[in-house]
Amino acid sequence: KVSQLLIDLGVTRSHSRPKVSNDNPYSESHFKTTKYQPDFPQRFDSLTHAREWMDGFISYYNHVHRHSGIGYHTPASVHYGTAELVREQRAATLAAAYEQHPERFNRRPVPPSIPRQAWINDPAKRRQTEQQSS
Repeated sequence: KVSQLLIDLGVTRSHSRPKVSNDNPYSESHFKTTKYQPDFPQRFDSLTHAREWMDGFISYYNHVHRHSGIGYHTPASVHYGTAELVREQRAATLAAAYEQHPERFNRRPVPPSIPRQAWINDPAKRRQTEQQSS
């Protein structure tokens, strides 16, 4: 049963309320990103049209769009393990720019770090909340 699998994996049930973005920040953020795309149609002509548009958007979102929360890498780059190499290349480019024109910088630039984990239901925070409510 799917509900038991989710429980076994530690996925907790969400009781999201309409128009409350804090309830599920990942899906709310993704939906906003979708709606604000320049080519987002005001209306889809058909289910096929909606699927085709979403297929293109998801491909763009995962393979082209750089996300601030993951060090301005694409999700595909982080998932497939190429983000560290990209980060090293960015560091080399920034170092070269700094060496050529240090006056343009207040301090030596470094690329943002890549977070190691992202949680929808962070177990550590859940335990902390449970301990505070006990």
